[in-house]
Amino acid sequence: MKIVLLTVGKTTAKNIVSGIEMYTERIRHYVPFELVSIPDLKSTAALSADQQKVREGQGIIAALNPGDRVVLLDERGEMLTSRKFAQRIQQRMSAGVKRLVFVVGGPYGFSEEVYARADARLSLSAMTFPHDLVRLLFIEQLYRAMTILKGEKYHHD
Repeated sequence: MKIVLLTVGKTTAKNIVSGIEMYTERIRHYVPFELVSIPDLKSTAALSADQQKVREGQGIIAALNPGDRVVLLDERGEMLTSRKFAQRIQQRMSAGVKRLVFVVGGPYGFSEEVYARADARLSLSAMTFPHDLVRLLFIEQLYRAMTILKGEKYHHD
């Protein structure tokens, strides 16, 4: 199974990019992993939040393959412990999912079309984080899930 983190826009903060690169390399020891970014919208001053969500949503949908399992990182999603998250990853692997895609939306969230395409929603916290930090937090949690599944000593209960 390949795991993809699909994001709107790129991470520019050097310290966060460094952390993302470190965990990305670690994840790739366990499973094929790819970070895909669709471009930020340009000239958004004249667009409403809903219009921005629709345009970003078109880019997100275009980046998905028909058989992808899609999980939105969404504030209204299900909150899981690290162990439960690892179990969900294992379930997807056992089910023969070819590509599991986690999606971080733009500043206003997701369009209705993206919600309709999603198979699940996952929340990393009840708190709100900058999108760059969400990417780093998610990638670290994915690495943690891989170490849990392999019985390695990274995670402590």
